[in-house]
Amino acid sequence: MAGRRAAVLGSPIEHSLSPVLHRAAYRELGLDDWSYDRFEIDEAALPAFLAGLGPEWAGLSLTMPLKRAVIPLLDGITETAASVEAVNTVVLTEDGRRVGDNTDIPGLVSALRERGVEKVGSAAVLGAGATASSALAALSRICSGEVTAYVRSQARAEEMRHWGERLGVPVRTADWSEAAEALSAPLVIATTPAGSTDALAAAVPEHPGTLFDVLYEPWPTPLAAAWTDRGGAVLGGLDLLVHQAVLQVEQMTGRTPGPLAAMRAAGERALAARP
Repeated sequence: MAGRRAAVLGSPIEHSLSPVLHRAAYRELGLDDWSYDRFEIDEAALPAFLAGLGPEWAGLSLTMPLKRAVIPLLDGITETAASVEAVNTVVLTEDGRRVGDNTDIPGLVSALRERGVEKVGSAAVLGAGATASSALAALSRICSGEVTAYVRSQARAEEMRHWGERLGVPVRTADWSEAAEALSAPLVIATTPAGSTDALAAAVPEHPGTLFDVLYEPWPTPLAAAWTDRGGAVLGGLDLLVHQAVLQVEQMTGRTPGPLAAMRAAGERALAARP
């Protein structure tokens, strides 16, 4: 079918890097008749948008606040998406079905694997939002021991323990005031908003392990910069964004492997060009 379409949906959406990454993939794969757009869509507008999609549509990327809202509107979701009740990818099949998946989880694992992190004996997660549950799901695949989650409230602590039980990960919770302790873990995944971990930069240990900070703007964060200064391995939000987008491209186009290097280069150029 000529003129295939895909897009990213969410609200707010104007700063999304997804169009840059997917269009770079199409160029690299020679898919000259494919297009990828962005649409400002909230939960209320989502049903009508999906209902209006024609046969030229191959897939959708979803950001907040749509990752859970979309689930009742789909014909099915993968086990990975069901494990965290979040869909960031919708593939529109030739027979008209809408199938939801979550590429954040395998994307996080792939990004770590690219840096040589295949298995860890323990890990720490900073934060307790939606990204933290995806981090736990990823850790269920690579962490053989306990995960400590550092959170700001008892409600968040209970939420993380719930996700741990559901995902088969032994989770211990600790108060955010003790977050400096997290930095001695072999793998630290920071899932908090910009500025939240800045005060921890002074507490980076002499010989840190691996830090995965899911932010990509502004970059580097003070924590990531301090980590690098101490010689530790650092992954950022662009690593996660690119790896999950590669998996989306593969699912939507049917072409494998997705062009990781070209997509990362395009993302780096786009970020460097922002004021």
